[in-house]
Amino acid sequence: MKRVGILGGMGPEATILIMQKILAGVAAQDDSDHLPLIVDQNTQVPSRIKHLLEGGTVDPAPALADMARRLVAGGAEILAMPCNTAHHYADAIRTAVTVPMLDMIELSCAHAASLSDNGIVGVLGSPAVRKVGLFDGPLKRHGLTALYAQDEAQTLAAIRLLKSKGPSPEARAILKTASEELVQRGATVQLIACTEFSLIPEAVSAQANAFDTLDQLVKAIITQATQ
Repeated sequence: MKRVGILGGMGPEATILIMQKILAGVAAQDDSDHLPLIVDQNTQVPSRIKHLLEGGTVDPAPALADMARRLVAGGAEILAMPCNTAHHYADAIRTAVTVPMLDMIELSCAHAASLSDNGIVGVLGSPAVRKVGLFDGPLKRHGLTALYAQDEAQTLAAIRLLKSKGPSPEARAILKTASEELVQRGATVQLIACTEFSLIPEAVSAQANAFDTLDQLVKAIITQATQ
């Protein structure tokens, strides 16, 4: 069984959530049946949104690379990062260490390809992922086109609400509206592509065939750690 290093803190609740999902995903009879995890709950990683959307000058990449080095020094044999937007900096992490890092974006795009029947996939995520095309390239390699919610100000407002207040009726209403709008534009297959939205997956439209990118990462963690 391999020890898994989690680059966490982006945000803190999502890091706790992935730990809970990993625990729930393992059929355990005793403590020793569970995966060994090393978690860096680093809430001090510079803001990805400020760097990508607001012209912030503090690059998160060096902090993420340092986290990876610390986790590997502590014995991590696989790395995983429960933050979609932070995957924009994945190359800096991979350059810093020699152990593999699981790619939540690629894993999720491959799963979307198995579900889509019209080549359109809705992405419920931070406006930053659209700006940098985080999902566009991987989806295109699978013959798919990404579609994003049109009211990005509201999407960002929901993410900030979740970070500051946790799950709330206001955040759920915003996510539901965004999901329903994507369905109306032809994107019935949808990615819950922000780990803040992973806290409120029940808010997506009932007409959407939605899945959480975090769940795809959890499946890969369990598979890779137990091989």
